[in-house]
Amino acid sequence: MVGFQTTLVVSLCAFVLSAAVVWYAGARLAYLSDALSERLKLAKSLVGLLFLSLATSLPEVATTLTGAVQQNSGLVLNNLFGGIALQTAILAMSDFWARRAITSYPRKANHALEAMLVVFLLSIVLIFTQFGERVEWVSVGLGSVLVVLAYAGAIALLRRYDDATDWVPVDLPDPDPLPFPAPTGLGSESVRTLLVHTGVAVGLILVFGLALVVLAERIADQSGLGTSFIGVTLLAGATSLPELTTSLTAVRIGAYTMAISNIFGSNLIMVVLIFPADVLYRQGPILNDASATVGLSLAFGILVTTIYLIGLIVRRKPRIGRVGLDSVLVLICFVASLWVYYLAR
Repeated sequence: MVGFQTTLVVSLCAFVLSAAVVWYAGARLAYLSDALSERLKLAKSLVGLLFLSLATSLPEVATTLTGAVQQNSGLVLNNLFGGIALQTAILAMSDFWARRAITSYPRKANHALEAMLVVFLLSIVLIFTQFGERVEWVSVGLGSVLVVLAYAGAIALLRRYDDATDWVPVDLPDPDPLPFPAPTGLGSESVRTLLVHTGVAVGLILVFGLALVVLAERIADQSGLGTSFIGVTLLAGATSLPELTTSLTAVRIGAYTMAISNIFGSNLIMVVLIFPADVLYRQGPILNDASATVGLSLAFGILVTTIYLIGLIVRRKPRIGRVGLDSVLVLICFVASLWVYYLAR
């Protein structure tokens, strides 16, 4: 379907079909990740940070590297940083399925640390997009090098801090899973079978996630909305669909910490992808080609992450119904960002 010319209507139908496959595979991956964490005695936050976030970020990885090889800096930067606020808004949407505000559930400070590290990396990128890459080596800028070094240090810090108990939150809600029917049979399957099923789900996410990317670009051309606006909206939404379905499913089965780490981990990966993209982009440091839309997307990414950071620290926060005020503010900021992107396109 994506290998030949199609009309706008056919492109939209193919986009919806591919999205449905990614949705199913992402939901299945969340179930499998939860089962594997139980079987292998791994913390759900660790599974979300190091495995689930990487698996669901495969479309972003492939899109970013392909765009860099094609020397399309606009596609790379808009896709990477346009997805930060969107993926954080996904966590806010997941809050509607939680018993209480989702940021009330973490029993350790590592999720707040994840959020701070996301803000730290985004701030580095924002500085270099505004100031410009003044130092480079073989067309690779200093900013992307600092990002990859900071990311390596962040992962090491998070792994070391995972077992720390020097900061313990109070007023903790009941951590029991929600009464949601997970697929039968996973509890009795062998680890090998779970890994095979996980591999299939990851493969579907990669293949149909890439189909979503191709179709999103085609829809951008056929609709006349422009690649800049589409890059931070439809394209970012297409590559963030795996995070949406895995996070919603994780929350519905009570794996709250896995859902939070999945989003923050995915955002960390989105930022660090700037380094391999810069290596493959041969027209100079890629951050020098950042548009005003990229700077805005970085600012909104910092804003929504900071809101959740405050929510993770302030345990007794106001709620609107069952949803935390922090999630409501994140959704408002995300909607506002779409309007700003449209005006700046």
